[in-house]
Amino acid sequence: MKPVRLPAAAVLALPRWALFVLGLLYILPGLIGRDPWKNDDAASFGIMWTMAQGGWQDWLLPNIAGLAMPDEGPLAYWLGAIGIKLFGWLLGDIAGARIATVAVFLLGALSVWYATFNLGRRPDAQPLRLAFGGQPEPDDFGRTLADAAVLIYLGSLGLLLHSHESTAEGLQVALTAFLVYRAIRYIELSTLRNAALTGLALGLMTLTRGYVVPAALTLALFVCTRFLALPAARALRDLAVSVLVAAAIAALWLLPAHLLLAPGQSPLPGWLAWNSLQFALPTLLSLRFFLRVGLWFFWPAWPFASWAVYAWRRQHHVLHIVMPVTFVSMGALLALFHPNPEQGQLLVLLPPLAIMAAFGLLTMKRGAINAIDWFSVMALTLCAAVIWVFWIAKLTGWPAQAARNALKLVPGFKPELGLLALLVAAAATAGWIALVHWRISRQPAVLWRAVVLSSGGLILIWILLMTLFLPDMNYSKSYAAVARQIAEKLPAGTSCIETNVGPAQRASFAYFGKLPFTGTDGGRCEVLLLQDSTKVRDDREIAAQHRGKQWTLLWEGRRASDRDERFRLYRRAD
Repeated sequence: MKPVRLPAAAVLALPRWALFVLGLLYILPGLIGRDPWKNDDAASFGIMWTMAQGGWQDWLLPNIAGLAMPDEGPLAYWLGAIGIKLFGWLLGDIAGARIATVAVFLLGALSVWYATFNLGRRPDAQPLRLAFGGQPEPDDFGRTLADAAVLIYLGSLGLLLHSHESTAEGLQVALTAFLVYRAIRYIELSTLRNAALTGLALGLMTLTRGYVVPAALTLALFVCTRFLALPAARALRDLAVSVLVAAAIAALWLLPAHLLLAPGQSPLPGWLAWNSLQFALPTLLSLRFFLRVGLWFFWPAWPFASWAVYAWRRQHHVLHIVMPVTFVSMGALLALFHPNPEQGQLLVLLPPLAIMAAFGLLTMKRGAINAIDWFSVMALTLCAAVIWVFWIAKLTGWPAQAARNALKLVPGFKPELGLLALLVAAAATAGWIALVHWRISRQPAVLWRAVVLSSGGLILIWILLMTLFLPDMNYSKSYAAVARQIAEKLPAGTSCIETNVGPAQRASFAYFGKLPFTGTDGGRCEVLLLQDSTKVRDDREIAAQHRGKQWTLLWEGRRASDRDERFRLYRRAD
């Protein structure tokens, strides 16, 4: 027997405008006014900017001002470069590239919504009919489940930062959601057209971050067909079509790049080598990482998803359970079998986990839902209050201890009152108070009531950080100031710079300081820019050709917030 009994009143869908506003409040803070930060975000922007400023070779061989970056794939960078080309003149290059970030986020959220909607309106997902009628209609039931899945998706802690960065990882999670949607459509109607569209999703994922994840998810889809007792021969034929379409899409980049670029510049060897390093035997390190990080990374999805597996355990051959469980299981295996565990590998679990969690809401007890709500209210309200206290402290100096803690992370930074940022933060806080009051005072019976506070509170925290503390974070995490210092000390007429700086630093220096890194691979330049650590001796860290009396020091500096990292600018004396 199905474990679900629901009246029609429980499936009231969110107003479209409310879901749209939540999406905007989620994605726009952190994209407006934020510099590329000292990580993959800056490196990814550097590739996009190089493509937009360069020639066709740069589009085939992703690079940062001459430093080849063939590891993952070009699709995310193509989208960002197109955004720069189309909107850079109006919004600036950084904001132009982030138009693609907004589009990628919308693709992921819409895919989660439509995937859940299609699952929710299926006959095997419907709640039991009530004795005197009044059960929800299939479409209404599907819409409410889809709203809940999107709220869980937006409320996932692991997605928050990655969805605001211009990286391939953000595109991969959106394409995973799109693949889940296309896989559901294929299972519902197993035609060659749907198989080809599934292959489109697989091919785009291959162009984004290699073939390992798409290959594993193709296997997961085949496993789904076995659990659902679809004809094996037809499933193999259709998946072969999907793989051929995916290979053709990947070949649109790999073949021209391999054939048209100069000998030795083809990205194919580096791309294949990077893919081969994405899979290895599991280790205790990867298991500990998965359990330790996953506990918060997948919150609040994993408690609801776990309950869904338990509650629907007797209906283990229905699509709305088989599909999410299979994809989540394959994503977990990919994370465990990765030799260098990192958070980006966990992102592929989020779309199917959010969908599965929505079905867990159906049977969750009222007491458990209220406990999660109260936890969200207390924890997120406390976090918001702490952020406000530290913001007041950094401006006024009171409380003194909070002021010292806030400013010691950004030595030399002079905080200023931003009126617009204050108004936005205050409006977001007022909206949170109104949301909590609505949830507590009215005790709505709608299905998505259990996750609206988790999503709304996370959005509040992000808005507060990206308004009240955005100048501090730019000061702490951006290389813009260092780039301008180097540019001021650069000798006039410098045509090229030898350097050992990393991808994020190279991208920031090339963009903010207009430093001429191009043509530095193995060439003899008159200027040298070194990146090193103050804790390591030069003879252990600096290459021999970059040490000696032939180099005259012109400048030395670092970001004020980093006492370890150091940059030095030299000029060749001979």
